[in-house]
Amino acid sequence: MKGLRKLLYSAAAVFSLLMLAGCGGGDNGKRIIRIGHNQSSEHPTHIALTAFEKYIEANLGNKYEVEVYPSELLGSQTDMVQLTQTGAIDFCVASNAILETFSQNYEIFNLPYLFTSTEAYHAVMDDTEITDKLFKSTAKAGFEAVTWLDAGTRNFYTVKKPVEKPSDLSGMKIRVQQSPTNVEMMRLLGGSAAPMGFGDVYTALQSNIIDGAENNELALTNNGHGDVCKYYSYDMHQMVPDILIGNYNLLEELSQEERMIFEEGFKLVNIVEREEWTNAVETAKEKAEKEQGVQFYYPDAEPFMEACLPLHETILNNNPEIKPIYDAIQEYNDSF
Repeated sequence: MKGLRKLLYSAAAVFSLLMLAGCGGGDNGKRIIRIGHNQSSEHPTHIALTAFEKYIEANLGNKYEVEVYPSELLGSQTDMVQLTQTGAIDFCVASNAILETFSQNYEIFNLPYLFTSTEAYHAVMDDTEITDKLFKSTAKAGFEAVTWLDAGTRNFYTVKKPVEKPSDLSGMKIRVQQSPTNVEMMRLLGGSAAPMGFGDVYTALQSNIIDGAENNELALTNNGHGDVCKYYSYDMHQMVPDILIGNYNLLEELSQEERMIFEEGFKLVNIVEREEWTNAVETAKEKAEKEQGVQFYYPDAEPFMEACLPLHETILNNNPEIKPIYDAIQEYNDSF
């Protein structure tokens, strides 16, 4: 019943937004800026977007009113990306995996073991010479990336037994993000990929449709996955950013002064989210261990890495355009 109510609410919300999309105005004559994401209202993403809301309204409150919708209230991430394309909503947080379907070059960030450290990962994502061209590559699809969000490291968590070596994944059906790269990663590791939207994972785990998933620590607590999965293994196979995207027409219609203020707001989103992320991971791990009974494992990552490395060569051969980005990332890896 709870799931049905959420579905009906989401459908009603999306319908209302589609009806309003033509004018985008509120009762007070202000332009409403609508932002959707799939995390809870306690998540660093929501906290950061709330900071953006306050910043825009403090500086442009005479013209804009910002509304932030958490917890997939506007639909799944795929739904929200499509709504952002059409302008029914103005911004949403999208997984890198979804963006891969709009611009093949995004697949580079889905490569397992692309980064050798968190420091290298952050340095790459902060380097506009690497990210700018990629972020603007979806303009023809109706949206652009405006900033990135830290989503930590992705690791396996399972229901019945821990994953301590690749062979432990044999016979397991693991939820992955919806991208060909992630499906191939699971094949190389010996498991069976189950691509699905994030909002469907809890029910799939609870009903034994899948044996586990892969995500950061906050999925255990904020999304309740630790109530079902009691084994979390730090194989650290991916460091994949979430991306805040904005409707292309909205961004182009902003005056120069407004665009500068929005750009400062985007920077604020990045800063606040990253600060909140560090604290949130520590809190989530403690809660998962003490309240949910989750056990944490630290397997040797080398066998996982060796199994996944052929995927690097395959992706680079199939998409030579990303080779300069890949090489730049390796330079950062070597410097940390």
